[in-house]
Amino acid sequence: MKQWLLSTFLLAITCCSNAQGWEEINDSLLYYYQNGNNKRATDLGNLALLKAKSEFGEQSKNYATSLNILGFLYDDMGNYGKAEPLYLQALSIRKKILGEEHPDYATSLNNLAGLYYNTGNYSKAEPLYLQALSIRKKILGEEHPDYATSLNNLASLYDDMGDYRKAELFYIQAMNIDKKISGKEHPDYATSLNNLATLYVNMGNYSKAEPLHIEALNIRKKVLGEEDPDYAQSLNNLAFLYASLGQFVKAEPLYIEALNIRKKVLGIAHPDYSNSLNNLALLYSRMGQFVKAEPLYIEALNIRKKILGEEHPDYATSLSNMASLLANMGNYLRAESLYIEALNIRKKILGEEHLVYAASLSSLGLLYKITGNFSKAKLFFEKALNIRKRILGEEHPDYATSLNNL
Repeated sequence: MKQWLLSTFLLAITCCSNAQGWEEINDSLLYYYQNGNNKRATDLGNLALLKAKSEFGEQSKNYATSLNILGFLYDDMGNYGKAEPLYLQALSIRKKILGEEHPDYATSLNNLAGLYYNTGNYSKAEPLYLQALSIRKKILGEEHPDYATSLNNLASLYDDMGDYRKAELFYIQAMNIDKKISGKEHPDYATSLNNLATLYVNMGNYSKAEPLHIEALNIRKKVLGEEDPDYAQSLNNLAFLYASLGQFVKAEPLYIEALNIRKKVLGIAHPDYSNSLNNLALLYSRMGQFVKAEPLYIEALNIRKKILGEEHPDYATSLSNMASLLANMGNYLRAESLYIEALNIRKKILGEEHLVYAASLSSLGLLYKITGNFSKAKLFFEKALNIRKRILGEEHPDYATSLNNL
């Protein structure tokens, strides 16, 4: 989805500009981004911004586009502090020169909302997503792909907030739009199926999720082929479903196939490849095959450290997963060290009101409980409980889990 978004940004460039130098920079930027070299893409994004400033001025549509693209790249790298002011500046320029009923203004609202969603600031994200949805409905109509995208984004937000009724409603509406405008053998329809299936997995409704994941997989296989990243994503998601059901024998070959596709198509220095390593390692860990899991976790950790840096959420996830493995193997001191490092990264980049930060607190609480340090365990469990209560409310399964831990 993110690659599609960036491709769309850059397609818009070729439609509205004759400045070949600026276009060429953005073409190169897209190439490096799609091949997982986020650092090089970001360097080119900064260069494109300077080029736009000198050639078009700071109140131009193209300068706003460059701000938006660079914000997107920093957002994708987990550097939210740099992304936010870029998104805000792009939003301000577009509001001034294009007005509040322009598709680009809606895009800026959507991207800023996405950043707040990524950082767990759901109260800021929701009104921006709703505003973008309203603008797109008014100027593009209810049968436009961008309107369907807004529905999907809101559904994802409500999914994470535990408001599954709203999430399901929006996902189904988006799916029906994609089905009507693109047909049942289109990648967009497959994506909608995938999103709805993922919701059902989160709800524990595996019987509804499985046929949707299988349908999405078959569409992607037929339309995109067996060496497409989206096909690999479907394999990965179906594997996750089977792993959630404890059907490890079904999950393992799917995870391995997804891993091999990503290695071949994207290379070993791509975030999606590290995600596959992480998922397969998690499966082996759940199966008690720690010897198989450890080298995969280490490889994923090293890739993320190299390409994303040590202040990225995915790097913190790798640290946390490695800590969990070490705890299962009885290496509690090393596990504690990694859990604390992950906690500090998440605190710094996501803040203390994020569900992932609460998950880190809970993991440390469990470790202290296992090692008999009950006073520390209670402290961390209570912190996690209070965060989940504030964000999710008292009727969410994760809040119930926190209560149970105490």
